[in-house]
Amino acid sequence: MAEMDLVAEFPQPSGVARWAEVMARFAAGLGAQGRRVVLVTSGGTKVPLEARPVRFLDNFSSGRRGASSAEAFLAAGYGVLFLYRARSAFPFAHRFPPQTWLSALRPSGPSPSGLLSLEAEENALPGFAAALRSYQEAAAAGTFLAVEFTTLADYLHLLQAAAQALNPLGSSAMFYLAAAVSDFYIPVSEMPEHKILSSGGALQITMKMVPKMLSPLVKDWAPKAFVISFKLETDPSIVIDRARNALEVYRHQVVVANILESRRSFVVIITKDSETKLLLSEKEIEKGVEIEQKIVVDLQSRHTAFIQDQN
Repeated sequence: MAEMDLVAEFPQPSGVARWAEVMARFAAGLGAQGRRVVLVTSGGTKVPLEARPVRFLDNFSSGRRGASSAEAFLAAGYGVLFLYRARSAFPFAHRFPPQTWLSALRPSGPSPSGLLSLEAEENALPGFAAALRSYQEAAAAGTFLAVEFTTLADYLHLLQAAAQALNPLGSSAMFYLAAAVSDFYIPVSEMPEHKILSSGGALQITMKMVPKMLSPLVKDWAPKAFVISFKLETDPSIVIDRARNALEVYRHQVVVANILESRRSFVVIITKDSETKLLLSEKEIEKGVEIEQKIVVDLQSRHTAFIQDQN
């Protein structure tokens, strides 16, 4: 889809231009250091049913894969641009929902003016201090930038801006497109302005197909980058064929194929000429190892080979 078409179908939300500048500075700064940068997209996308939206169509994605992967990429030395759905899982925080720390943290007593001191039993929040340190180190080093989106239109425009920001990095840029992007939407011109009344009886909705942004990203926005898409299915008999079809159509480098029920313990890394199965053992699951750690290790080595080949 050309830029003009994107704007016509999905009016640009406010704030996108400002974020485009922030992302460009982030990518340029890390590129000047010779660091690789990955865009991690994460979470689902909301599709409004009304121009003044009360109702939305949504999907199941919690953003856990994107958040865990962002942590693994930071540990591997990448700069991470994290494009995530509002209120979805966030790196270093997603293992600690509020109900875990609300009961574990407590004020530690009188503190100097303007400071709040908290304490907790270490076994009440295992891993919390390490996660906090890792996040703060990445933030202080300037290797992590989080950009939030809410609706499908937000996501599409920010994805384009992020691609344009990373494009100057050439083969050192990676796109890890883990967000569960909606397949259907209602054009703004066809939306009712106000809340759809339930007194009108059964609701019938006609939706259009969401344009595949992978095509312009690979061809135009960042043609030298290393691009990974995801293919999730509920039918194991079709997932590999569909992943290979995506590689043929879009001409990018990798598809991570997974099945809904086993997505947290098993994936297949598919390239033009290979299939690599990644599986967590029972012992690894017991130890808290996440499949995203294995995915990132695999992709890091493939990215290195890709850079060498491009150069």
